Amino acid sequence: MDALFAAVAKASPRPKPAVRMFERPAPAGNVVAVCSGKGGVGKSTVALNLAASLAGEGLGVGLLDADVYGPDIPLMVGLKRTKPATSWQLARAGGLGHTPLEPVEAHGVQLMSSGFIISEDQALTWNAELIGLLLNQLIWSTLWGRLDYLIIDLPPGTSDVVQDIFRVLPDAMAAIVVTPQDVAHLDNRRVVGALRRSGIRLLGGIENMNGLRCPSCDAHIDLFPPTAPERSIWAGGLPLLGSVPWSATLGPPIAEPVVLTAPESDRGNALREVARNLRAAVEDQ
Repeated sequence: MDALFAAVAKASPRPKPAVRMFERPAPAGNVVAVCSGKGGVGKSTVALNLAASLAGEGLGVGLLDADVYGPDIPLMVGLKRTKPATSWQLARAGGLGHTPLEPVEAHGVQLMSSGFIISEDQALTWNAELIGLLLNQLIWSTLWGRLDYLIIDLPPGTSDVVQDIFRVLPDAMAAIVVTPQDVAHLDNRRVVGALRRSGIRLLGGIENMNGLRCPSCDAHIDLFPPTAPERSIWAGGLPLLGSVPWSATLGPPIAEPVVLTAPESDRGNALREVARNLRAAVEDQ
């Protein structure tokens, strides 16, 4: 693990990117990568709601779905591609760069995802080198417009995709999504340690699925056994940006962020508070 981000960390705490297709500033003044050591913690849902909340405050916001092998953001905003891709141009001949990509706008957020390239049922089977080229393309060739924030939904763990993002966007900050169970904290302690050793700025952690309110008696119900404080990611001094409850409301899927569909619900209020705290943490950096 100590060498996991060695390519990023060995030069300096704030290294220059090892590979970048274009020498230009980051697409946004503030780049926030939403990370987690474990899948299934609601990372993409949190990223989408953070982006929608910030956009609702009048900010220019982009959301990059960098979970290229399992892009879920398009489905979460009610979009899907049904026609499989048979080819894709990663670069133009003669080193002329990429063909510009138009983002999709939803809820005031500029969206880009590999889910706009491949069909909903199509697997992306490229190797790490090709994925690196794709990430460069999605970051630098997308016509984002004016952005105050670029939120990046990363895949879980510390894969090549995660390392590539922090390599080409060395000023990116990180927010960690965790659920209350012990294994989620264990996996995220590893991620937090790797990011810290790489000099990446950690804004804080977001506890998702922190129980629910009983619809009958209004009591708080824990969904997972609590993690011992000394085993949690908070034990290492990571700030808590907020705790987000689960919703007991059942019904058909809604392809919109809960901060827009139910902003005054327990979950909507909590996610909007997380967005405010994240923005404050960014401004404190």
